[in-house]
Amino acid sequence: MEHRNQTGISEFFLLEVTKDPELKLIFFGLFLSMYLVTILGNLLILLAVISDSHLHSPMYFLLSNLSFTDICLSTTTIPKMLANIQTQSQSITYTGCLSQICLVLLFVTFESFLLAIMAYDRYVAICHPLRYTAMLNIRLCGVLSLFSLFLVIGDALVQSLMVLRLSFCSNPEIPLFFCEVVQVIQLACSDSLINTIMIYSATGIFGALPLTGIIFSYTKIVSSVLKVPSAGGKYKAFSTCGSHLSVVALFYGAAFGVYISSAVTESSRITAVASLMYTVIPQMMNPFIYSLRNRDMKAALRKLGEEDPGDWVELASEGEEDPGDWVEVTSWPLQKEQRME
Repeated sequence: MEHRNQTGISEFFLLEVTKDPELKLIFFGLFLSMYLVTILGNLLILLAVISDSHLHSPMYFLLSNLSFTDICLSTTTIPKMLANIQTQSQSITYTGCLSQICLVLLFVTFESFLLAIMAYDRYVAICHPLRYTAMLNIRLCGVLSLFSLFLVIGDALVQSLMVLRLSFCSNPEIPLFFCEVVQVIQLACSDSLINTIMIYSATGIFGALPLTGIIFSYTKIVSSVLKVPSAGGKYKAFSTCGSHLSVVALFYGAAFGVYISSAVTESSRITAVASLMYTVIPQMMNPFIYSLRNRDMKAALRKLGEEDPGDWVELASEGEEDPGDWVEVTSWPLQKEQRME
């Protein structure tokens, strides 16, 4: 009979990236490069938003929060994986695994809420441009972000603490490169029905709620844009949503890829790679999407490169912005409403 540890185990074992020593060096360099690109790209976004007063608007406030969340999520998973490749040890302590479970849940769920709030920002900017500053401002975005953060912190803590009630057999091996709550629960020797119910309930609530908000916002946006007679007006309207739509597609596309791969294949390695892409690729690509598709962001990054670092604080502490600069909207709604007046 296999030994059961009722009081807790000392460590878990993660999936090995590869057994080939030469490939280990290649994968180490690849993931290290991806991690550094993710950190550098998102830090540049943060510095650009802080240093340029023209970017002190709700949309860029949310973008800076998204960049910070991406940095935290990547830091939660990649460094441990790099350390395991370097030391040729796949172990992770019990405490470290629980911490990773909690942080991955926290940052992934919070990112989905941020994307939903950003979708609402685009809805207000396109469908109600003249009322933008009345309906949405940085303070309201801050309140919505904090409320979302408190919700996801509570969810992540409850889910992580519920793992403490489980007992595990000796030498539990997680078929992923990082600790993920569903995979850890499946390794339990004790009854995990309550944990499973809580996970799927939380996923249904905290996963469906942001996605529903995004779908609702873009349904309203598409409905408004289709009423514009000119093709140029439609293009200008949709272009204001291009960056956000790309980020949403990448984030949820990777998430659905994990679900599909786990449903159609029994290969733990394929599922592990899909899960890794879900927590690495979107976070690395987000800065490129916003910097390449956004004219204001490109201008701010060029300005950031030209400014002396000592001027950043001075720039960030400039006087109150002109509210007229906060609204990034296309010209068609303004012209349309002005003609109606």
